[in-house]
Amino acid sequence: MYLTTNGLVLREARYKEADKLLTVLTAERGKLTVKVRGAVRKGSRMAAASQTLCYSEFTLFGSRGRWTANEGASIEQFLGLREDISQLALGTYFAELLDTVCAEEMPAEPALRLALNALYALSRGIYTPEHVKAVFELKLLCLEGYQPEADACGVCGRPDIAEPMFSPDAGMAHCRACDAGQGGSLPMDAASLAALRHIIAAPPKRAFSFALADESRARLSLVGETFVRRQLDRGFRSLDYWKSVKN
Repeated sequence: MYLTTNGLVLREARYKEADKLLTVLTAERGKLTVKVRGAVRKGSRMAAASQTLCYSEFTLFGSRGRWTANEGASIEQFLGLREDISQLALGTYFAELLDTVCAEEMPAEPALRLALNALYALSRGIYTPEHVKAVFELKLLCLEGYQPEADACGVCGRPDIAEPMFSPDAGMAHCRACDAGQGGSLPMDAASLAALRHIIAAPPKRAFSFALADESRARLSLVGETFVRRQLDRGFRSLDYWKSVKN
């Protein structure tokens, strides 16, 4: 069967002499593994469309998870990311995280929309990298079934959380005086807690729309990456690399 679809290239790997194997995230079918013939040959019309972090239109042929791209054209290459190694590293982390949590052949429109908004904001410098990272991490996990509890203290239930903390293991905010029972809770403040609540409730496009001072932003960023690591029980080399090269 033939399929025309738009997708974000999450990963590329050399295959045989001149082909590529891509992992592509689409709205309708989630992750797809796609073979692109001749993609690494000089002058290939598929070269741009098959780059990691490129949003492209593909015409595919195949079935049962075996897809070959007959045609492809880039829609958005997020060129701002490719001009800065730090920005590219963070975008690569976003792709690795998407590859981890999104399923094959399962609709992923909200996650794809969030990713495109995040990459656009990052490439255009609309928000700081730490801001974009925190929103992407927290909102993506909400979309994939890991939504944290932040409306009230997860222990005592009071909505006006006193000296807020966040337990990445339990996935909840709580008062400093309340024991989350997991250990390793991270300090927050009123502004970062309000931002977390906004991210949870807002649609993907609006999730980025808030402002934070540097200290609150740093706290939210640490909450996001620690929550990801604890809930998924793994680390990310691309995140470690971004930390080593960021300004």
